[in-house]
Formats: sequence, C-alpha cells, structure tokens
Amino acid sequence: MSKMNYILPLALLVSGAVTAASDNPWYAGARLGGAHYSDFTNNNWNPENQDQNDLAGGIFLGYNYKSWFAVETGYTYLGEAEFGNNNSVEQQGVDIVSKFTWQATDSLSVFAKAGGFYYFADGQGQFSASHDRGLIPTTGAGVEYFFSKNVSTRLEYQYYHDLDINNSGINTNWNTHFYGVSLVYSWGAPAPVAIVPIEAAVVMAAEPQKMINIKPLTVEIPFAFDSNLLAPKYIDQLQPIAQQLINYPEAELIVIGHTDSSGPEAYNQKLSEQRAALVADYLATHFAIDKSRIKESGRGELAPKASNATKEGRALNRRVSAFTPGLTIKK
Repeated sequence: MSKMNYILPLALLVSGAVTAASDNPWYAGARLGGAHYSDFTNNNWNPENQDQNDLAGGIFLGYNYKSWFAVETGYTYLGEAEFGNNNSVEQQGVDIVSKFTWQATDSLSVFAKAGGFYYFADGQGQFSASHDRGLIPTTGAGVEYFFSKNVSTRLEYQYYHDLDINNSGINTNWNTHFYGVSLVYSWGAPAPVAIVPIEAAVVMAAEPQKMINIKPLTVEIPFAFDSNLLAPKYIDQLQPIAQQLINYPEAELIVIGHTDSSGPEAYNQKLSEQRAALVADYLATHFAIDKSRIKESGRGELAPKASNATKEGRALNRRVSAFTPGLTIKK
C-alpha cells in the first residue's frame, strides 16, 4: 500500500478534530518525515542491499499535566524496509510516551520523549507469511516553535529499538530512526470581547472631619482563556474600587495579573503582565486616576487560588486582583 494512503487520511482526521476549540490542556498534531533503518541482524543469513530509507509519518494526541510535562499517544507509520529480491517488511504501530519540556524563550522550547511503541511488522516476499507484533522502547528529542498559544511546529527525532520479524524460526532484527516535522494544535480560547467604556462617576470630596479608618478593598476580574481583553460584563465590578480611589486621593492601588498553568510559563508571565496593565490603564483613563497611584505587576501561573487540574479551577486562576490598602484620614 502507498505510504501516503496511511498518512494523509489521518492528517485530515486531525485537522477536523481541532475545530472544536475549548479551554482544556489537550493538543493534537500530525507529523511527516523519513525513516532510516540500521543495525540489521539475522540468525541465518546476512541481510544485504536493503533500502535503508523510506517515507514515515503519523498523528498524535497529547495532554499537558504541567507546563513541563505531557503524555502523548498516537499512530506512527515507519515505512517499508527492503532487503533485496523483493523481500520487505512494513512497520507501523502505536506510541505511548512521556514528554518533558524546557522553555528556552517565549516562543521556543526543547523537549525529550520516552516510552513504548507497540508495533505491527508485516512481511512481503520471503517474509509474506510473517506478521509479528511486539512492544519495544522508544526515545526522542526535538525543538518546538510556537506561532501562537494555539499553533506550533516541531522538528524532531525518534528512535525505535529492536523491531523484529520471524519467518519459520529465522529472526530478523533492526532499529528504526524517525526524523521529521510536526504541526501541532493546542485547544484554544473563545474569541475575546472588546472593551466598552463607561462614564466615570463624579463624587464630591467629603468635608474634613475627624480621623476615620478606611477599610481595604479588593476586587477580582475574571479573564477568558489566553485573553488580555476586559469583558464588558465585568467592568461594573471595578466601580467600587474606582469610587474609593476618587473619594480618597491618598489611596493607592495595587493591580496583579494571574494566569492558569496551560501553556509555556514564560508566555503566561507575559500574559499576566498584559492583563494587569489593561486593568490599570482602564482605571486611570476612565476614572481620571493618576498612574503614579497605581502599581501593576504579573505573577503568571505562580500564584493560583485553585487547582489547575480542573476546568473550574483554571477559570478561577485566570484573573486580575485590584487591591487598595486601608488607610486613616481626616474626614
């Protein structure tokens, strides 16, 4: 069978699956490249004139447990190793691997993989009666570049150790090396909502009286997954803290942005800073608050208020906290 008959329909299947975007840590991809065969051994004859390269590829599905750790499974077609005289063995199977990632920059990461490969080896010619199955170890490494938080590409290598086929008691063994390019889609965020400005409230300053204590005030604004835009339905929540800043010019504001743990840590840090800056700028612009009274920062994924293991917990962690400390003033 043509190698493309295996790979192309599966790639189309992946492209159809990624249209259902939602907030979750799943990702899927397709890869295409070549396979190189080496270290042939045979307990009866010396394999010669084998075709040592062929087309290879597959699809995979992964789950990010942490920003640095994921589990992947998928189908891989490893091509057809030829031994001369129309003798060949076709290889394919299912990968189950752990993936370990180190984030080098905001958009570039380095990864390593290790796990198992359950293979199906089907012979032709002298091996036509042979259909072997087995579980072998596999390891790999590569680099991944993120065009956005949803779309990335990989350049990778993967090693498959000691594939085997048996023909009437004659064993042939070899190693397979995959090298290729992958396109990966991570399930993404809903479209963000644009800001709708509101009129700033005008409050007359209170006449000086005795000393009074002003209680601290905190508000938290939720954000959509991967979004740095302020949704209109949450704008009213800023009104109480804006009112306090207007009423008491001595009051200061602390704004801290947060994210969930989905995606690269460096990307999340930058996103949290953008969220904090957005809320700070909105309060300064729409309520005439001097920027010198506002301190903004981002904590990325480092200060969750709930578990990132659930969808609900991740939603609670995507937030901006706006806090004005308590103070004592003359009324």
